[in-house]
Amino acid sequence: MGRLTETAHTGQPWRIHELTRDFRIEDVWSFRTPGAGPDEFPAMLEAMRTTGGLAKQPRPVKLLFAVRWKLGALLGWDKPSAGVGRRVASLRERLPDDLRDAPPGPDDDGMPLKALYELDTEAAREMANKTVHTVMHLGWVRGAHGDHELRMAVLVKPNGLFGRLYMAAIAPFRYLIVYPALTRRWEQAWREHAHKTSHAARASSP
Repeated sequence: MGRLTETAHTGQPWRIHELTRDFRIEDVWSFRTPGAGPDEFPAMLEAMRTTGGLAKQPRPVKLLFAVRWKLGALLGWDKPSAGVGRRVASLRERLPDDLRDAPPGPDDDGMPLKALYELDTEAAREMANKTVHTVMHLGWVRGAHGDHELRMAVLVKPNGLFGRLYMAAIAPFRYLIVYPALTRRWEQAWREHAHKTSHAARASSP
């Protein structure tokens, strides 16, 4: 598991394709969720929220993000004027009526990626700053061995040459630090969820 080809994302009938034709695919990543069924995407999202968050990430990841936020503050990359609704329009303005009327998913001040929509098998969040407008898409698909698995796609629209150089500069940090840490954290979230579900099922059986 791990990094996948672009077709692992483009070959799925995701609703996000309707909204991101002017974005490029930066990364596609998969996460092991052994034993997962077709209806367990909402449970996986909830498990990720419970175990996620920057405060619960490994020290190298927290340090990396602390440095990034410090640079952003010094150089003005993350000012409100550079964000969604200011420098770029939110993709929520592109949502068809059925997605616009659906609950988008929970947000909080500690989560820079803000919810676009959340469905039974996919969810999407967006963020923008002076460097890039980015979308994180999560999808739930049947894997090669019959179980369902979580897939993440990162779609980006860099802000000119500066944005493209920025994305190239941070690529090694994503592949060597951020994504491996996410993999460990999210796969652990699934294992904990599966363990609790199994334990509850055994406790309720006659």
